[in-house]
Amino acid sequence: MRRVTLTRFRVGHCRHPQAMTIRGGRWAPVAFPALAFLIRHPEEGAILFDTGYDPAFWQATRPFPERLYRWATPPVLPPGQALAEQLATAGVAPGEVRHLILSHFHADHMAGTHRFPNATIHAARAGWDAMCHGGRLASVRRGMLRALAPGDLLSRIRWFEDAAAIALPADCAPFATARDLLGDGSLRMVELPGHCPGHWGLVTAQDAGLHFLVADAAWSSAAIRTDTPPPWITATLLGDAAAGRATLHDLHRLRTRNPDIRLTPSHCAECAAAP
Repeated sequence: MRRVTLTRFRVGHCRHPQAMTIRGGRWAPVAFPALAFLIRHPEEGAILFDTGYDPAFWQATRPFPERLYRWATPPVLPPGQALAEQLATAGVAPGEVRHLILSHFHADHMAGTHRFPNATIHAARAGWDAMCHGGRLASVRRGMLRALAPGDLLSRIRWFEDAAAIALPADCAPFATARDLLGDGSLRMVELPGHCPGHWGLVTAQDAGLHFLVADAAWSSAAIRTDTPPPWITATLLGDAAAGRATLHDLHRLRTRNPDIRLTPSHCAECAAAP
């Protein structure tokens, strides 16, 4: 696999009872960071994986029923922590971002999409179809806010499902196949069913080894280590509980077979605090 570099950004957080994300967790609300990643590619330059929260989230959740989303998982975005602002501080202007990968269409992963007008957007057709299906209340119940999609999204998008299928390295077993996002083997998209329609992760190779961004296939590294899924009601409200359970089990098997691979859930406080 062709190597890239990754830089992690914490882009706001929400507060939610831990017990709603992992069986046996505490009922006290805890902070779940929203992580986004800057990928530096030797030819393509700046690439993003998700965007975290953005001030656009508060605008999109002003009316009802969208405001229910804000109440259910109260978010916090400190001043200067929007991804576009953090990137500018790091020397990357929003207009320089060539590609934006959306692991799925939940609002806490795509709220900043509008900030990157020159980026080709990569996402799952199945996720977009789910976002557009049904009324506004149904979309909110699925964790999706249609107002966060830029008006020109469909003219800029490339679907994961249309990328070439390739084999993953044996070190990724039991995950065997992926979609080659750029055609050079550097960014390999892996479908991770269960959390919601059109939910995918990303496998990259870095100098330190393989790094698998697993998005919301688990809400914590502890869930992967112990193979502990969220309560049935949480998994069912958002997606397919049985499929999510199978995906989590495969991630647990991967970590057991290959402890050197780095697995990063998008809302893991442990990963957010790591060097």
